[in-house]
Amino acid sequence: MDAIDRKILAVLQEDGRLTITELAARVGLSVSPCHRRLRELERTRTIRGYRAIIDAEAVGLTFQALVFVTMRQEDRDTLLGFEKAVAAIPQVVQAQRLFGDPDYLLRVVTADLGAYQRLEDDHLAALPGIQRLTSTLVMKQIVDHRALPDPGR
Repeated sequence: MDAIDRKILAVLQEDGRLTITELAARVGLSVSPCHRRLRELERTRTIRGYRAIIDAEAVGLTFQALVFVTMRQEDRDTLLGFEKAVAAIPQVVQAQRLFGDPDYLLRVVTADLGAYQRLEDDHLAALPGIQRLTSTLVMKQIVDHRALPDPGR
């Protein structure tokens, strides 16, 4: 990956709806070489996809919680079962496995506290292998959907 590829990535992170002609102009290439580079970045999954960033509050998802999960069992089958079950819960918008304790961090969005309580009681608490769930409510989103930094800087 060279400086031009990094520039393509930076520009697309700011505006993924650019036409190939607009992208080429912004990165200083003609259309054909820019298109080839873009397709290669997509083929290698450096660019994994394109999507709209939706304002959660605008669609009625005004409640966010960070859920720390400590596992009772950490054998391979239990962890894979837990991860598969978490991936199937639409309200879990981010899930990360951590080193140490806790074992996982989940970011959950719901309409309100009542919806979160039902989700925790009915789904999160029933996930396989869980010893403990600890929830922290998000008061304010400071940084969200930030573009990845250039690793060369």
